[in-house]
Amino acid sequence: MADPSDLLIDRTLVLLRHAKAVPPESMADLDRPLAERGRADAAAAGRYLVAQGIEADLVLCSPSIRTTETWEYAAQAGATTTELWFDRRIYNADTDGLLDVVQEASPDARTVILIGHAPGIPWLADQLALDGTSPDRVELTKKYPTSGLTVLHHTSRWSDLTADDCDLVSYVIPRG
Repeated sequence: MADPSDLLIDRTLVLLRHAKAVPPESMADLDRPLAERGRADAAAAGRYLVAQGIEADLVLCSPSIRTTETWEYAAQAGATTTELWFDRRIYNADTDGLLDVVQEASPDARTVILIGHAPGIPWLADQLALDGTSPDRVELTKKYPTSGLTVLHHTSRWSDLTADDCDLVSYVIPRG
């Protein structure tokens, strides 16, 4: 039987920017929880994932409170995963740093959700999506607000993922 890492199979990468957090004035940035609107938007992101039939094998999440709560509310709304990993490298990472984290995903994982921050998540979505003029592509390059979510498909191994490797399936901004 072939090793799954040697097979070029369809894989899905979901890039999710955390939902709206409380303002940073009163606490450390890592400790900022979701605002009321953010909780509703994170749940809407979870409902979107369910509606699209997206079930994660792995969620890679920044350890900030707002990203962990984004996943918690998405999961309460029905989003699922087999494994959940918190990785400090995702917090404030640039595209290269985020790509490093994704490239370390298990070759057995067919669907990975990465939950992080701007500007890294929007930049990575733009970098990975094949050039094109689809309305979704044009929109994601213009704005990527909180709870922005990009679904990408590719057939390479996670470890081989590079720029322009993915087909843009959708870009949405779930709102609760």
